Amino acid sequence: MKKCAILAMAAFLISATLPAFAAQETQERETCAISANTCLNKAGILEKRIKKLNAEIKNGTNYSPEEMKMLDQKLQDAMDQLDKVEGEK
Repeated sequence: MKKCAILAMAAFLISATLPAFAAQETQERETCAISANTCLNKAGILEKRIKKLNAEIKNGTNYSPEEMKMLDQKLQDAMDQLDKVEGEK
């Protein structure tokens, strides 16, 4: 009789914990999906920034040499960030 009671309690406890594990897995999937979407958004923003910086550099007649160096550095930083983001995908 004790074995039956212990088996019944074990079955009840296992069945009670399954929804908690399922909820955790669902939450992990949602977090992963949000991260992937954020990564794609960040990549798009960086690509736009790189295009804008390239256009500014091509139209560099209005900038001093120091400002051109700063634009080049910003472009390089944006390209490095994009490489990192694309590596995370």
